[in-house]
Amino acid sequence: MQRLTGSRVLVRVLLGACAAPILAVALTGCDRDERAPLWQVAGANPRNGPALMEKYGCGGCHDVPGVRGAHGTVGPPLHRFGDRLYVAGVLRNDPDNLVKWIRTPQAVVPGNAMPDLGVSAQDARDIAAYLYTLR
Repeated sequence: MQRLTGSRVLVRVLLGACAAPILAVALTGCDRDERAPLWQVAGANPRNGPALMEKYGCGGCHDVPGVRGAHGTVGPPLHRFGDRLYVAGVLRNDPDNLVKWIRTPQAVVPGNAMPDLGVSAQDARDIAAYLYTLR
């Protein structure tokens, strides 16, 4: 039987202490739905998003997956929007900021290419919820 020195004991204790959390993260990571939205928008229905984006003409400027005829090239493509850190390059990407941007982009960045389209608060929430599903 091999006798453990102080440093070997320490190494085994540290490895044992680290193994459980690493294993827990690895196992729960396997169960995570990578396609689930990172943000939930209160009172919103993401299923309404594509029809609303078509109604407001978002596809005239943006390429948007799941929105019929949305192949615009004026604004950025909205693929994987749910993974983005910023809205319009200036706002932290969270539901309140995204809804604000959708409703009043000219108030956020005056003179930018995105027009104020008169999007209602509810419609903006539904559009935001849909955009967060794009991952």
